[in-house]
Amino acid sequence: MTDVLALLREALDDRVDTRPDVLRAARADRSGHISSGAPLAVVHAESAADVQATLRIATATGTPVVPQGALTGLAGAANAGEGQIALSTRRMTRVLEISADDRLAVVEPGIINADLNTQLADHGLWWAPDPASRDISTVGGNIATGAGGLLCAKYGVVRDAVLGLDVVLADGRLIRMGRRSVKGVTGLDLTSLMIGSEGRLGVVVGATLKLRPVVPGSVCTAAAAFASVRDAATAASAVTASGVQPSVMELMDATALAAAHAHLGLAAPEKGASQLIVQTDGGAARDEAEAIAEVLRRAGGAVTLTEDAAEGERLLAMRRAANPAIAATGSQLIEDVSVPRTKLAEMFDEIARVEREHGVRIPTIAHAGDGNLHPSFVFQGESVPEHIWIAAGDLFRSAIRLGGTLTGEHGIGVLKARWLAEELGDDQWELQRRIVAAFDPQSILNPGKVFV
Repeated sequence: MTDVLALLREALDDRVDTRPDVLRAARADRSGHISSGAPLAVVHAESAADVQATLRIATATGTPVVPQGALTGLAGAANAGEGQIALSTRRMTRVLEISADDRLAVVEPGIINADLNTQLADHGLWWAPDPASRDISTVGGNIATGAGGLLCAKYGVVRDAVLGLDVVLADGRLIRMGRRSVKGVTGLDLTSLMIGSEGRLGVVVGATLKLRPVVPGSVCTAAAAFASVRDAATAASAVTASGVQPSVMELMDATALAAAHAHLGLAAPEKGASQLIVQTDGGAARDEAEAIAEVLRRAGGAVTLTEDAAEGERLLAMRRAANPAIAATGSQLIEDVSVPRTKLAEMFDEIARVEREHGVRIPTIAHAGDGNLHPSFVFQGESVPEHIWIAAGDLFRSAIRLGGTLTGEHGIGVLKARWLAEELGDDQWELQRRIVAAFDPQSILNPGKVFV
């Protein structure tokens, strides 16, 4: 191990960090999972050349490497452990190009999602992926996990907003995949394969992003209170079926809503009430909002509608506050399943069943516009108790039975690896492992994550 450190320091000088507090921080993301030991070093890469040098040394010495960004993930995918190199791209924050005419930007992976959009706003452009963590998560991390967010129902997820990637392979080679053109089908789509690969295939050092012009017109926000979460979920499905396309449609169950109100110092909502928050944008925002409000009223919702931007942001702030509010009530295992939008109410029925049968508490928020739910298992203590994992496994299998998936945007990482084969089936699971081996024959990139 001393030889590895010496090689790293010779090649990268003070970008190699072995301070105890830095090594300790590299062991954990925001999932609650902490690796059993500290990594050998954290390399603070400042360029693609730094990443290449690190991976060449890793390949030559057989040393595992864990790519890291802001460590805001929720699946344990970026946690580095004993004998590993934590390779951080957090310092790679440059915007290399903005082309308003081609509606694209070329950026480094360490830039924060919200900071990128601040720079793009000066050009009348924006990058659509809008995870709730946008103020703290990096573009590279968004790509590694295939992040989504509040606006994904209308504007898509990361996979819809990346044209090309610059990737360093495990042996240090730099390849450029994808394109700058709007269309392109040459060969296999390796760019899409990289998105959501959680550091198993290579390290992203640059991204060519597909941008959108800033949406003109006003934003309208509707908040609808429902007597039960099932009623709210049924109403969300009715909005989707109506054909009107909201930009945001977020659902909070009664527990999450009450926690958010308490966290923000607001008056408590009606006992048992759940809330649906819907936004429309663009030139037809008002007409679309009124049409959606009518759908919600017919579904039993008590609806308020506003065109006031500040009030709309206040309502969305309530949704964004849900996770920290729930965290204040105990330790959390924040989960992430997706189901077909018509099955949303049935999935909430399953969550209630799991709560009842396993004696656990699962406050839940959802991106109701695309069927992506975030159930949070609340418990006391630092490590997730086994009975919580048993309940989570029951919930995951419910999502799969309803035609859904283990994860819509957080990824598999460490936490869900044991259930991956159940969703994929043996043949696809083995095929995916072989693809990983083609990119990384020595299995030095993020070993032990996703596939176990």
